[in-house]
Amino acid sequence: MKKSRKKTTLIISYAVAAFIVVGGFALRGHYTAQAYKRQIDNVYQHAFAELVTCIGEMDSALQKSLYASSPSMVSASCTEVFGKALSAQMAMGELPFSQLGLESTASFISSAGDYALMLSKSAASGNTYSDEQLENLAALSDAAGVISGNLIDLYAEIQDGRLTIGELVYAENAADAGAGASNLGESFKVMESEFPEIPTLIYDGPFSQHITDMTPVLTENAEEISSDRALEIASDFTGIEKSAFSYGGERSGNLPVYIFYAKVDGGEMTVEITKRGGYVLTMSNSRNVGEATLSADDAVKKAVDFLAEKGFESMHPSYYTLQESSVIVNLAYSQDGVICYTDLIKVRVALDNGDVTSFESHGYIMNHTERDIPQAAVSEEEAASKISGQLTVLSHQLAIIPSAGKYELFCHEFKCENESGAHYIVYVNAESGVEEKILILLEDENGTLVI
Repeated sequence: MKKSRKKTTLIISYAVAAFIVVGGFALRGHYTAQAYKRQIDNVYQHAFAELVTCIGEMDSALQKSLYASSPSMVSASCTEVFGKALSAQMAMGELPFSQLGLESTASFISSAGDYALMLSKSAASGNTYSDEQLENLAALSDAAGVISGNLIDLYAEIQDGRLTIGELVYAENAADAGAGASNLGESFKVMESEFPEIPTLIYDGPFSQHITDMTPVLTENAEEISSDRALEIASDFTGIEKSAFSYGGERSGNLPVYIFYAKVDGGEMTVEITKRGGYVLTMSNSRNVGEATLSADDAVKKAVDFLAEKGFESMHPSYYTLQESSVIVNLAYSQDGVICYTDLIKVRVALDNGDVTSFESHGYIMNHTERDIPQAAVSEEEAASKISGQLTVLSHQLAIIPSAGKYELFCHEFKCENESGAHYIVYVNAESGVEEKILILLEDENGTLVI
């Protein structure tokens, strides 16, 4: 009886000890989690404070830029705006962007910064503001002032502890968001819904409104085809029977397509056909690629032959990269000896058997047309004189390249080498003689990367 009672006492003692240990771990875990949440919230609060500061400084820089009257001052003030926009983007990148829903604010920062950069580059050529550019700057300045004021008000609430960014983030997976998170989320929604009116910016830059509104050249006047006709095109292009494909629906946008799927070679084939004109936009085969038996040069030839077989004539391979037993070849259209880099097609060739496993013609469909290419107003010799004396010209050709705003520039293209053997591409405008762009060629056994 005594042994039994002793045994029972020991069991109870062990159970109590275990409960204490488990409870200790749980309590420790709870405090650790709370400390982690506080740390994350402090990081978010610091990033938000940086964003508020940067937008305020951007507002001030935009105000000052309005009164710049000389090219040198325009360049300096607009460069300052661009720098403040970059800082604001960095601060924005540290915040939980999707939960805060600051799409309009992020778009404004990018657009205003890029527009200022464009004006700064223009000033470097001796220009000041046009009336339209000055109006745009004034509107951007007004918008920055409103945004800055709204952010300052929000930050004051966060500082008071009434709102916390951390609670909003944690609420994404929590059943009960809590009043602080709900209020903060609602405050951001209100701020975005009352976003100030921004001018439509048409300029040569990546955030220009005209890029969003661009119409694909090849499909602009083409007739719309049926899904049945699109299926026939997909079958002809891939060599796969129509019956093997299943219909995957449609995708809208400025380049609407029909989508088809087929099981093939142990993978899935996906084909997208434009609703207007019936052009193949993309084709991809997800099959596993085996050990390489072909060289990169073999793959480039396969890509050229494939495009010729599909009716794409005069396609010039520009560069390639090796990726997981496949070679991705970039090919551009050539007209009368002028390389049109805007009319680009990308072809992936598997090195195990030479099959084309992907095809993408977005650049070609958006831009391809027979151009009226003028005679170069600036000679090759005159253009070469614009190149730095630290570079040696290796080769030359004429080319059409896209500007930052997707316009086309007719240029002399010079492949150059520095004293260390590194290669560069320098583009000099064939009509104005202005040095337009410098690219670095990173060449190794995996191909060429252009940056």
